Amino acid sequence: MINFKKIGLTALAGSLVAFSANAVEFGVAGGVEVTLTDTGGTKGNEVTGNQFGANSALTFSASGDVGFGTVSATRALLDSAGASGGISTSYQSLDMGDMGTFSFDGKGGALVGLTANDDVLPTAYEEMWTGVGSGDGIAGVGSTNVIGYKNTFSGITISAGYSNGIGAATTAESGASGAGADGSKADLYVSSSVVDGMTVGAGIGQSSAGNNNSTDSDTEELVAHVVYASGPISAGLRMGTTDGGAEGTRATEILGYSVAFNVNENFALSYGIQEIEQIALGAGAAVTEKVTGISAAYTVGAASVRFHRSEATNAAYVKGTDDEHMELGVVLAF
Repeated sequence: MINFKKIGLTALAGSLVAFSANAVEFGVAGGVEVTLTDTGGTKGNEVTGNQFGANSALTFSASGDVGFGTVSATRALLDSAGASGGISTSYQSLDMGDMGTFSFDGKGGALVGLTANDDVLPTAYEEMWTGVGSGDGIAGVGSTNVIGYKNTFSGITISAGYSNGIGAATTAESGASGAGADGSKADLYVSSSVVDGMTVGAGIGQSSAGNNNSTDSDTEELVAHVVYASGPISAGLRMGTTDGGAEGTRATEILGYSVAFNVNENFALSYGIQEIEQIALGAGAAVTEKVTGISAAYTVGAASVRFHRSEATNAAYVKGTDDEHMELGVVLAF
């Protein structure tokens, strides 16, 4: 993912409802990335074509005071957005100070709840599970049509999200998502710095199957983190569970941990391990997917060289199936 450096300028513009002129802060950020990617293992997904790829993106942001808070809007244009019309990210928020920040994530923001905090273990670049296996095992409320809220009370930060149409596409105002979307999702994540250098957090998410899937059950997800940083070293522990969903879906138990080391102000390394056990159900025996990953990043100014390699055994809970992923990238942000 491209990391952006913001370029800001101030201008006068009409307010959001065009009643009066207010000072609005505009920003444009951008970046280009070139990658070399390789995959392997026994999963049968080896790269057989061109291993090089490139992408560029522009992110536009604007914010202004509307009297009872600060409204911000963000839109990102991405080369690879394809049929989505080039818009890869679209969200807006209302910061009301002590009353917290409300948001609406139309697409791709991953702003709140378990989606924003599914895996907060320290890493130099990508999460250990990137490109292999079953990912991090936690879905959360997602990042499409999500109403969000964040605030901090006496050192405790809460982040919550709600969506009333599972899988619904982005919808224009005065419209609806149409047939096919049903059920709802809601989640909550709470975190706090309990002692100097240590942060703990935990969250829960629930989604209803809805009327369109009478054979499915509601899904519940739980995740918890402990992360400790001291000097150049950071370490973390992650635990989680999932239960319910499509008929016959087995529950899972998640355990992950990682350590990251800042060699100096420019160079960082990290290593992580994750195990997701798919619990036995009926005739189906328990299967544990194990993922290991290493990342490195070297940054000078707005330029970065980044490397990631991950491996999975019993990938996607299929015994004897291995999956491998390697990525080397160069990023120039502006």
